[in-house]
Amino acid sequence: MTKQPEAMRHPAGDPGPVARSLGLTGAVNARDLGGYRTADGRVLRAGVALRSDGLNRLAEADLPVLTALGIRQVVDLRSLDEVREAGPDRVPGLPVADVSAVELSAQPLSVRAAGPDGITLHHLPVYAADFDIYVALRDALADRDPAKQYALLGEGKAARMMTGLYRWFVTDPVARERFAAVLRLLAAPDGPPLLFHCTAGKDRTGWVAALLLTALGVDRETVFEDYLLTNTRSAAIIERITASFYERGLMEDPGLLLPLFRADRDYLAAAFAEVEAGWGSFAAFWQDGLGLDEAVLAGLRKNLLGDAGGEPAR
Repeated sequence: MTKQPEAMRHPAGDPGPVARSLGLTGAVNARDLGGYRTADGRVLRAGVALRSDGLNRLAEADLPVLTALGIRQVVDLRSLDEVREAGPDRVPGLPVADVSAVELSAQPLSVRAAGPDGITLHHLPVYAADFDIYVALRDALADRDPAKQYALLGEGKAARMMTGLYRWFVTDPVARERFAAVLRLLAAPDGPPLLFHCTAGKDRTGWVAALLLTALGVDRETVFEDYLLTNTRSAAIIERITASFYERGLMEDPGLLLPLFRADRDYLAAAFAEVEAGWGSFAAFWQDGLGLDEAVLAGLRKNLLGDAGGEPAR
């Protein structure tokens, strides 16, 4: 992993969004949701709800950093195909063979920590055959014909694919249950500190974070700001990947992939619009769409929120 550019490093003493990086060189989009203020003046505590890109790329030096965070649970939302291609998570203290067996299953499975201080890994795969971004990327790169790549991704097709994916997050009952499962884990008495992730830490991870922050009472604009922060954190990697695709002759115009790689306000807005269209309100979606009740919300508030008057994230 190359050295992170200055704008993406953790500036010492700066409590702003970039400073909430978890300091994992192999997961540059790994960050802490702590610091956001809710409508009733409480602040999300640091170190309890963490979001990330894939942990399969962690370097050896990242493992003690992850251990020091005191994480109790890791949730991997990647599909089976993604795990096969990129590899299973690297989780300190868990047997590699057990992690591989769990993450190479299409069904939700867990590897439990051996002791009270260990990390439990949950694999909760979320993927859609019609909106599988991994498959779209694989197909685009497999055929090096620029005309075919443009036919697949050009003229707004890639962006429409992403919008469809975010609407599917809301309409598909299996996806809703997997997202709800992450929220239940966060609300459980022994749940946090918990880290949830997918491959880029952008789409499925972004929707979980949006659900969590909205449920806790964080204003919608702040929810969007947190979502779009991925573009800052992942900019160098995206540039490196697209340049590599061009240099290796895989794509004549790798810019066609940018709608798949970047967070876009319209994507998240499409998911919230689908909530409104199907349920009328977030509260109704929480209960009838996600199957969550007041007890889960109370658990989240107890586990994640500090007292009113704390310093918010800038």
